[in-house]
Amino acid sequence: MTLLTRYMLKQNLFLMLLILGIGTAIYLLTDLFEKLDDFIEAGLGIYTVALYFICKLPLIISQILPAVFLLSCTVQLCVMSRNKELVALQAGGVSFVSLARFILYIGLFWAVVQLGFSQYLGVMGDVESRRIWKEDVRGESAEKTVASDIWFLEDNYVVNLKKAYLKEGRADWVTIMRMSDGGDAIQEVIKAKSAVVRPNDWVLSSVIQTEPGSYAVVNTPELVVPLKQKLAVFRTVSVDTDLNRLALWELGAAIERLEQSGSNVEALRTTYHQKIAYAAAVVIMGLVALMLLTWRDSLYINVSVGLILTFAFYALFTWFGALGERGYINPVFGAWFSNILFAVITLGRILWYTRSRVKKTSSMTLSGSNS
Repeated sequence: MTLLTRYMLKQNLFLMLLILGIGTAIYLLTDLFEKLDDFIEAGLGIYTVALYFICKLPLIISQILPAVFLLSCTVQLCVMSRNKELVALQAGGVSFVSLARFILYIGLFWAVVQLGFSQYLGVMGDVESRRIWKEDVRGESAEKTVASDIWFLEDNYVVNLKKAYLKEGRADWVTIMRMSDGGDAIQEVIKAKSAVVRPNDWVLSSVIQTEPGSYAVVNTPELVVPLKQKLAVFRTVSVDTDLNRLALWELGAAIERLEQSGSNVEALRTTYHQKIAYAAAVVIMGLVALMLLTWRDSLYINVSVGLILTFAFYALFTWFGALGERGYINPVFGAWFSNILFAVITLGRILWYTRSRVKKTSSMTLSGSNS
């Protein structure tokens, strides 16, 4: 590691930790003031309140890390420019490309940190903080795991559950349509008041069987259907579950299981790619800081414009992610659109700036030689 790399790395780490500490403190204080009345009404002690916010720390850090990296790089580069350090580096043979390479490398490091915090520490901390909020503050039972209006496909059966008790493995108001082998006709419609999931089949109670072709209707107290679908898998998509709270590997496994059962996985697939894209956004923010340096070296202007661009990035990230979740666009494209757009703009500007500087330096060298 060269002396220049150690100097820039030390400066970047100092700014990252400083801005990260300020941003985290503001986030925690805002959250504390919003929830202070709830904590007081619940009669929680200082230990429980402190544990709640400590558990939220990893997720908070992962959420604000891209903006923090942008601000730290912007401050670092602008200060170096105002102190004529960039001019000295250029005079010493250190090109702008070398500076950009350092920002990319350090950005990749912080991207890995963001992914680790969000998908490991952040997930565990979020689970515990939500448990404290629901059980200790709200007094809700953790056993309430209910989902409504679930659809899935298994073999020749299309199943709809109006209400499913996922943890208990039972459901109310069940409709099952048995399809033909070609899947182009309904051979039988089965409606049941309730269903209980067993290891190798489902047991339906208070059953009405209807054959659409002959209009024959049969009432049966109990019917066994060869379904093997477990209700626990639908905990990943229940109405009380935020898809963004699943770890990356858990989300991938859920997508595979639900896809096999015929469920719609576009929302899950979009969220899966958004997790990776958000980590990659740390590198994109470093490119934004470099792009701003090619335009101005004013600290106040670059920080202000950088924050505006950050909000624009988050807006596009959320908007196109929502379009991907709803199936209006490809989930992968929706998750990565803002990254691709900002990467093209920033890299285009940086390459144009670098090329123009090379041409300018070459022309000055030729002029000196001719004279």
